[in-house]
Amino acid sequence: MSFTSQALNGSKPEQYAQLLQQAHALLHGERDRIANAANLSALVYHALPDLNWVGFYFFDGSELVVGPFQGLPACVRIPLHKGVCGAAARSRQTQRVEDVDAFPGHVACDSASRSELVVPLYADDVLIGVFDLDSPLLARFDADDQHGLEAIAACFMESLR
Repeated sequence: MSFTSQALNGSKPEQYAQLLQQAHALLHGERDRIANAANLSALVYHALPDLNWVGFYFFDGSELVVGPFQGLPACVRIPLHKGVCGAAARSRQTQRVEDVDAFPGHVACDSASRSELVVPLYADDVLIGVFDLDSPLLARFDADDQHGLEAIAACFMESLR
């Protein structure tokens, strides 16, 4: 299968709609979690500006373990009681953090990261992991980013069924 990424244009919501279409096309017909996480990480990392890390952490039954990603090497394990990723997993709520240095218990895997958005991944009541994005800019993520990235995370979860 050949996949060609298209440049995004229009308003931010329009760009996320285009990115979601690309994600659906990229993941269509594939159910492997690792393959889909790897391709989705690459798609988002290269499509959106001002990101220094995009990837997945998967829950192994006791903590979050790094999965496929784009960016510098990452923390391998994150306890559920630590950091933005742990907060998203515990609360089942997307965490949008404007300044990671102000977040209590932030896990600094890359010292260049200044803001972060983490979407929890659940199948029914079972924690699968989190979809994590970091930026070197303060307040990089807004409500449009959150909605767009939650839709992309939902596309990933749908691909596993």
